[in-house]
Amino acid sequence: MQDIESQLGELGFAGDDMVVPFQVDALDVRGRTVQLGPLLDTILSRHDYPEPVARLLAEVVVLTALIGTSLKFEGKFTVQTKSDGAVDLLVADFATPDALRGYARFDAEALEAAVVEGRTEPEQLLGAGILAFTIDQGSYMQPYQGIVQLDGSSLEDIATTYFRQSEQIPTAVRLGVAKLFDRDDNGERRESWRAGGLVAQFLPQEPERMRQPDLPGGDGDDGELSHDVDDAWNEARALVETIDLDEMTDPEVGAERLLYRLFHERGVRVYPAQAVYDRCSCSRDRILGVLKGFTAEEIDESTAEDGKITVTCEFCSTAYEYTPDEVKKA
Repeated sequence: MQDIESQLGELGFAGDDMVVPFQVDALDVRGRTVQLGPLLDTILSRHDYPEPVARLLAEVVVLTALIGTSLKFEGKFTVQTKSDGAVDLLVADFATPDALRGYARFDAEALEAAVVEGRTEPEQLLGAGILAFTIDQGSYMQPYQGIVQLDGSSLEDIATTYFRQSEQIPTAVRLGVAKLFDRDDNGERRESWRAGGLVAQFLPQEPERMRQPDLPGGDGDDGELSHDVDDAWNEARALVETIDLDEMTDPEVGAERLLYRLFHERGVRVYPAQAVYDRCSCSRDRILGVLKGFTAEEIDESTAEDGKITVTCEFCSTAYEYTPDEVKKA
């Protein structure tokens, strides 16, 4: 751990695809920030998603990296949407210690219609549904799942609601996605995806200071605050809200410089960064284990004209081939 002012004067910034934990003692705030570059570009380019879909999935991947890397045990953290919109499924998961992956499913015709009609805001593409956060500690532990309604809010706001409902910790979330354009060594135009995010949480020593105003209950509830929000958290939240999209995605800014811009007047400390990698958990044996549950009829229906059963991983697009006899003997 070191003071960020000292770190800014040294070499060795965390760089892309590294989650940086931080702490602002004067405001009783702890959090994590990240900029995803090559990792995210690989995940999105692998499926050649349309731009509106890529942007949505990028936000989910960033959110998963920020929360997943906070796990203190061996397990998996998953963020998943299920909805009735043109983009009906977004899923990303983080498997300890450092494996991150993501996938999106969408209706091409519905997406095209939405783009033509100008309905390309995230809440419009997702529609009505749920956002689920799942923590799985393995076969000997019951998974924990927190569910938040997709109510037309941004993913930032929905994630904030999740923390408020499930962990009852005052939390601020910022997410940003950008497509960058440059030229390669031959002068050819190229594009790449980047994204960044920050999660800040108010964790004072006195738990009563964490108390938050009640959520509006509807049915005429005017939503007025029932008590004052802690001044330290008010300040921290206001600072986080000043973050621009460019700051979160610009490789010249980086995680440490962003934190310095936000909290230098209060003093901010950073902890060793944690790398995340584009790693899928699929394998030939795992998929074979799923296929062995097929009936003889299902095996026959899955066998192509070349006599093979081919299964392609939705996440990493790796194709696995099996013979019917291989599956029946499994």
